[in-house]
Amino acid sequence: MSLVGSYVALSKPLVLAFPVFLLAWLRFGIAALAMPHWLRRPHDEPAMTARTRGLVFLESFLGNFLFSICMLFGVSMTSAVSAGVIMASIPAVVAIGSRVFLRESIALRTALAIACAAGGIGLLALAPAHPSAHTGDGTSASMPLLGNLLVFCAVLCEAAYAVIGKSLTGKLGPKRISSLINLWGFVLSTPLGLWFALRFDFGAVPLGLWALLVVYALAASIWTVWLWMTGLKGVPASQAGVFTVMLPVSAAMVGVLVLGESLAPLQVCAFALALLGVMLATWPSRRA
Repeated sequence: MSLVGSYVALSKPLVLAFPVFLLAWLRFGIAALAMPHWLRRPHDEPAMTARTRGLVFLESFLGNFLFSICMLFGVSMTSAVSAGVIMASIPAVVAIGSRVFLRESIALRTALAIACAAGGIGLLALAPAHPSAHTGDGTSASMPLLGNLLVFCAVLCEAAYAVIGKSLTGKLGPKRISSLINLWGFVLSTPLGLWFALRFDFGAVPLGLWALLVVYALAASIWTVWLWMTGLKGVPASQAGVFTVMLPVSAAMVGVLVLGESLAPLQVCAFALALLGVMLATWPSRRA
């Protein structure tokens, strides 16, 4: 989750250089070249059922493809700090998903954490808009409210990723899950990715951004997915949601320390309220 938060923030320079759909396609393509050997089924792993194939597709469509599109478009329209505040609601959203789909109960503290996350997002809507920028496809990044909404859609996708991933770890190994959902992401992004690639001047991209793109692709499609799926093998989905606290924290830290963004007073209050919700959701309970 720390890596996810870092690449969410560091993707901001990339969306200024590449169209979003081209960036997503390049990400999945670079990762596919790095792990073709992970696609092979181990001899001790049972063949996938129709339900497992459906879960793999949903895991890729929601947690990989749609998350990337919503996050990249959202970050291009808002600040990395604002994205970090919104993503602080992930533990609460994962708790709701666990309640609905896994029939886990929601404690009072978790309900209060959900209220804090909603309050943080509400304060964020009142914060002054940051200076506009321009995305790689020529669109203006002067719509922070739409950007914040897209980042919250990415939050919903990330929560689905946590819940569905728990079901998959009981049927497939972490490496195979990582390679399969990345392959689906590549297939889903290919039509629009090719369309933008045919019209894009690749020679205008600096060498440093190409290096950042490779690190982004490896972190987003290989390292973070493998670490997450390996951890989910021994951790319940609701408990795993606790660790998503590192996503908004690292995203905001990278935004301020690396990208030179500043924190407006209302953003400070929103982030504090969001972190209060995270503390309520993650503070260990007293054992009997």
